[in-house]
Amino acid sequence: MSIQGVILGLTVLLSGTHIDVQETQPIMKFKEINAQEVSVSSKLSPKQAKAVISKKAKATVEAIKNKNMKQLKTMIHPDKGVRFSPYTYVDKKSDLVFKPSQIGKLPTSKTVYTWGAYDGSGNPIKATFNQYYRNFIYDRDYKNMKKVGYNQTIGKGTTVNNIRKVYPNSIVVEYYFGGTKKYNGMDWSSLKLVYEKKGSKWYLVGIVHDEWTI
Repeated sequence: MSIQGVILGLTVLLSGTHIDVQETQPIMKFKEINAQEVSVSSKLSPKQAKAVISKKAKATVEAIKNKNMKQLKTMIHPDKGVRFSPYTYVDKKSDLVFKPSQIGKLPTSKTVYTWGAYDGSGNPIKATFNQYYRNFIYDRDYKNMKKVGYNQTIGKGTTVNNIRKVYPNSIVVEYYFGGTKKYNGMDWSSLKLVYEKKGSKWYLVGIVHDEWTI
């Protein structure tokens, strides 16, 4: 189990606050991508991808850091919404997907969603959005990370990275935290933003967390 997973599990168990629990399937079904579509974005070099998406990625990570949902919802794909994946293996069956209109209410909601399963134990990740945010979205100050990958994987762990299979026509931006000396870098983590194009604009379709797993 990940370090963040243990912390979140203890937080929920020790909390005396009553929270409404909602057993839920993904908020909406993620629109399947036509496998015959020709992908241009996936063939872009890191330099080319950076030129295309860096400005939007910077605005996105800033909105995420500030929980500026009003701004963030304008960046989310209007049809597909955005999928939240706690690990770099994107699970289309269990990862939750929210439409732009649903994003604004999440920070004030006390509803406990099931966001997937913890690595290692396989136990369900039951958390409010704010709890999930602290452990599986903005667990580090990614906005100010020096290492940023554009269509280039930086953090590599034992978890299978299937982002390209799920999002074949995407540009992936990875904000990477390299870990600390105290833990010999094993506490590394990444925030990955996945974008797909609709018409002439690029929209956010995935917010993926990555970290050391067992």
